[in-house]
Amino acid sequence: MTTASNHKPADFESYWSSTLAELSQISPAPVVEPMPIRTTSDATMYGVRLTSIGPYRLFGYLSIPRGRGPFPAIYQLPNYGSVVEPLPQGTALAKRRRYVTFAIAVRGQRNADQPFAATFPGLLTEGIEDSLGYIYRGIVADCCRGAEYLLSRPEVDTGRVTAAGSDLALITAALDPRFSHTISAPGLFFDTCAVAAKTKGYPLEEINDYLRYRPESRAKVEKTLAYFDLRWFAPQVKATTLLVSGAKGELLGPEALHPLIEALGSQITVYETQHSSYKDGLYAERWLTRQMGFRQAILPAAWR
Repeated sequence: MTTASNHKPADFESYWSSTLAELSQISPAPVVEPMPIRTTSDATMYGVRLTSIGPYRLFGYLSIPRGRGPFPAIYQLPNYGSVVEPLPQGTALAKRRRYVTFAIAVRGQRNADQPFAATFPGLLTEGIEDSLGYIYRGIVADCCRGAEYLLSRPEVDTGRVTAAGSDLALITAALDPRFSHTISAPGLFFDTCAVAAKTKGYPLEEINDYLRYRPESRAKVEKTLAYFDLRWFAPQVKATTLLVSGAKGELLGPEALHPLIEALGSQITVYETQHSSYKDGLYAERWLTRQMGFRQAILPAAWR
């Protein structure tokens, strides 16, 4: 059966160019405040407020190493959840002495939950029948706004900037070609309806629940999700990429992701998850260390 999810929308480029044009008309109006409680001897932490489309006010944790820059930077895109932390749980705090880090809280997440507080489950289908009103259109714009801000900081070595996270990392790197690297673990926006139909796992089960409740809306849902499909973003990604897939035979394993992997081209390393925070984290840290030109990875004490 041919569905909207099987094809790139004819207006894919104009959908996203108009989104970015809308964003460009809104001043980011940054407000930056020191956060002494999160400042260390190695790095100074700031809370950053920015404005995205809507207009909507965002929040980010910006950590800048002490010493003489510029420094390589890691832009931490949010995973599917309500809480954003300065560094992902389990990350060595000492990374803040080497990298500028910026973790963005997009609309609906804690510290950016006024006037809209996201629900989990629920966010994935918020406004999904309207491609222009879908919540993730705003969220992607939020991620692009945060990228603009990070790349404008004089402390950042703009030749060494990594977008890290799940689907949003790859989407942001596609829409802003200035990223040199990206680390992405797809989970939401790869042939979403078809993949969701093969699982009862959260959060994709939100799609199944929605379609069971409103089966007549399938065509609209598929149309909206097609604008977010990683397959159509992939050719625009210029960054050197570490793609974290599922294991062989899994729903989002390397075989299933083959169209995405092919579209990303030659500057890609595919890593199959070991479902171990230690093994997966160690691989990613060592990959990033090499890519950024360092010899020694900064690892949590528990991993040594």
